[in-house]
Amino acid sequence: MRLLLLLLLLLLHISHSYAAGAAARAVTELRALIAVKSSITDDPQSYLSNWNATTPLCSFAGVTCDLTGRHVTSIDLTNVTLAGTLSPSLAHLRFLQNLSVAANDLSGPIPTELAVLSNLRYLNLSNNVFNGSFPTQLSQLKNLQILDLYNNNMTGELPVSVTELPNLRHLHLGGNYFSGQIPSSYGRWEHLEYLAVSGNELSGKIPPEIGNLTKLKQLYIGYFNSFEGGLPPEIGNLSELVRFDAANCMLSGEIPPEIGKLQKLDTLFLQVNALSGSLTPELGTLNSLKSMDLSNNMFTGEIPASFAQLKNLTLLNLFRNKLHGRIPDFIGELPELEVLQLWENNFTGSIPQKLGSNKKLQVLDLSSNKLTGTLPPDMCSGNTLQTLITLGNFLLGPIPESLGKCESLSRIRMGENYLNGSIPEGLLGLPQLTQVELQDNYLTGEFPVTDSSISANLGQISLSNNQLSGALPASVGNFSGVQKLLLDGNKFSGPIPAEIGKLQQLSKIDFSHNKFSGLIPPEICKCKLLTFVDLSRNELSGQIPTEITSMRILNYLNLSRNHLLGSIPSSISTMQSLTSVDFSYNNLSGLVPGSGQFSYFNYTSFLGNPELCGPYLGPCKDGVAKGTHETHIKGGLSASLKLLLVIGLLVFSILFAVAAIIKARSLKKASDSRAWKLTAFQRLDFSCDDVLDCLKEDNIIGKGGAGIVYKGSMPSGDHVAVKRLPAMSRGSSHDHGFNAEIQTLGRIRHRHIVRLLGFCSNHETNLLVYEYMPNGSLGEVLHGKKGGHLHWDTRYKI
Repeated sequence: MRLLLLLLLLLLHISHSYAAGAAARAVTELRALIAVKSSITDDPQSYLSNWNATTPLCSFAGVTCDLTGRHVTSIDLTNVTLAGTLSPSLAHLRFLQNLSVAANDLSGPIPTELAVLSNLRYLNLSNNVFNGSFPTQLSQLKNLQILDLYNNNMTGELPVSVTELPNLRHLHLGGNYFSGQIPSSYGRWEHLEYLAVSGNELSGKIPPEIGNLTKLKQLYIGYFNSFEGGLPPEIGNLSELVRFDAANCMLSGEIPPEIGKLQKLDTLFLQVNALSGSLTPELGTLNSLKSMDLSNNMFTGEIPASFAQLKNLTLLNLFRNKLHGRIPDFIGELPELEVLQLWENNFTGSIPQKLGSNKKLQVLDLSSNKLTGTLPPDMCSGNTLQTLITLGNFLLGPIPESLGKCESLSRIRMGENYLNGSIPEGLLGLPQLTQVELQDNYLTGEFPVTDSSISANLGQISLSNNQLSGALPASVGNFSGVQKLLLDGNKFSGPIPAEIGKLQQLSKIDFSHNKFSGLIPPEICKCKLLTFVDLSRNELSGQIPTEITSMRILNYLNLSRNHLLGSIPSSISTMQSLTSVDFSYNNLSGLVPGSGQFSYFNYTSFLGNPELCGPYLGPCKDGVAKGTHETHIKGGLSASLKLLLVIGLLVFSILFAVAAIIKARSLKKASDSRAWKLTAFQRLDFSCDDVLDCLKEDNIIGKGGAGIVYKGSMPSGDHVAVKRLPAMSRGSSHDHGFNAEIQTLGRIRHRHIVRLLGFCSNHETNLLVYEYMPNGSLGEVLHGKKGGHLHWDTRYKI
C-alpha cells in the first residue's frame, strides 16, 4: 500500500513538472510574440491589436499553432501594412516552420538570430525595405525549402552561403541591389525548381554551371543586370525548364542551338538585349512554347520555316530587329496565336491573308515595315481583336468592312499607307474603341454619322490628309470622350457644327486645310480643356468670337488664311496661356493689341490684313488708335478759363503720377509673380527657360486630373518629362505644403519611383521636371501594347 502511494505521488510530481515546463515554454513564446509586436512602429490596420497577454497565444491574428495548441508553427503577416523592424525574438519560436511578412514596410537588417529556427521551411520577406547584406548565418537553416527576398534593398555580392541550403526548392533574390557575378556554386542545388536573380546589379558572365540545375523549372536572370557575352550552351541541359526570362540584361552573340533541347519550355523572354545573327532554327522545335519575345535585339535574316511547328504559340514578338523577307503564310495559320508584333523591321511582301482566321487574334502590330498588298479580311473573325496597327507601310485597297462590326476592337492605327475607299460603317461607333488613326491615306467619302452610343473612352480620331469630303455631321458632338480631333488636309465643307461645344474633353482640334465656311461657332469656346486650335486655310467668315477669352489653357490659336472680319478682340491679350497665334491673311482691321502675350508675338502673325495697324504693321489711321478724331478749338480762351485749364492740368498730372506709381508697383508685383524659380534636387545643366520651351502641344504625352505632361529635350540632349500642374487660384500665395512635399519627394531614391529632378515655379504655376521614362506607364504595361501578353502570375506580382 505504501509502495502504491509513493508511485502515485511520483506520477503527480512528474505531471506537475511537465505542466509547469509547458507553461514556461508557452510564456516564452507569448513573450516572444509580444516582443515582435513591440518592434512594429506602425500598424494602421490594427492587425496586431489582439497580440496581448490576455489573448490565447493561438488566437493571435496571423498565428497558427500545432495540433496540441502549445507551439507556434506558422506566422503569416502578409500585406497588412506594418512598419518597423523584424524582432530577433522570433528566435524563441523553436517550432516555427513558416514565416511570411511579405508586402509590408519593414526595414533594417534581417536578424541573424533566425538561424536557430531549425524547423523553418518557408521564409518570405519579399516586398519590404530590408537592407544590409544577406546574413551568412542563415545557411544553418538546413530544412529551408523556400527563401523569398524579392524587392528589398539588400546590398553586397550575391550570397554564396545560400548554396549550403541543401533542400532549397525556391530562391528569389531579385529586385535588390546585389552586385558581382552569379557564383558558379549556384549550380550545386539538387532540388532547386525556381531561381530568380533578376533586377539586381549583377555583371560578369552567366556561369555554365547553371546547366547543372536539372530540376529547375523557372529561371529569371534579366532586368538591370549587365552580363558579358551571351547565353552559355549549357542552358540546354535544363531539361525541366518551363519559363526562362533573360530580358534586358545586355546579352550579346547568337542564341545557342542547344536551346532546342528545352522541350518543356512554354515561355522564352530575351527581349531588349544585343543578341544578333539569325533566328536559331532550333527554336522551332520547342513544341511546348506558348510565349516567345525576342524583340529589341539585332537579329537579321528571315523568319525560319521551322517556326511553322510552333502550334501552341500564343505570343510572338520580333519587333525592333533587322529582320527582312516575307512574313511566312504559316504565321497566319498558327492555331493558338493571340499576339503578333513584328513592327520596325524590314519585312516586305503582303500580310498573310489568313491572320485572324483562328478566331483568337487579339493584338496585331506590323507597323514600320515595307509591306504591300491588302489587309487580311478575317482579322476579327473571332471578335477578339483588340489592337490593330499597320501604320507606316505601303498597304493598298480598302479597309475591310468586317472591322466595322469588330466589337472587341480598341485601337486602330493604320495611317501612312495607301488605303482607299470609305471608312467602314460602324467603325467609329465600336463600343471599346479608344483610338482611331487613319491619317495620310487616300480615303474618300464623308465623315461617318454615328449615334449617341459611342465609346466614352474614344480619345483620339485622326483622319488628317485624306480625301474625305462633305459636311461635318452634328453627331460629331456624340464623341464625348475625344481629346484629339484631327481632320486637317481633307475637303470637308459647310459650317462647323455648334455641337462641337459638347466635346468637353477636347484638348486639340485641327480642321486646317479644308473648305469649312460660315462663322467660327462660339460654342467651341465651351471646350475648356482645349490647348490647340487650328482652323487655318478654310473659308470661314465673320468676326473672331470674344468667348475665346474663356479658354484658360489655350496655347496655340491659328485662324490664318480665312475671310474673317472685324478687329482682334482686345480681351484675348489677357490670355496668359497663349504661346502662339496666327491671324494672318484675313480681312481683319483695327489696332493689334499690344499688351499681355501680344507684346511677344511676331508681326508675321498679323500680315495679310491691310486694315490692321500697330507695331511693325504701319501707323493707324486717324481715330483708329485713340478711338476719336481730335476736336479743334475755335476762338481764344479767357484768362479765367486758361487758369482753370492750368489748374486742371496740374491736378491731372498729380493724379497721373500717383496712378503711374501704383501701376508700376502692380506691374512689378505681376512681374515677380511671373518670374520663374528653379529648385533642383541634383546638379542640373538646364534652366527654367529650357523647361518652358517644352510646353508645346506637339510635346504632350499625357493629360489627366493632375495636369498635363510634356516630353522635352534639354540642351545636353537628355530627355525629361514636365508635368504642368493646374494654376493656383488668383491671389493665393500659399502652396498648401506643396513645397515641403516636393522637397521630400525630390530626396527619394528608389528603382520603382521616377526621379524628380527639380521643379520650376512662380506664384501662379508649378512645373515638375521628372526623369523621362520611355517605356510608358504601368497602365500601358498592364493593359496596352507595351505589355503584349503578361501571364497572370506576373500581373499578380505587379
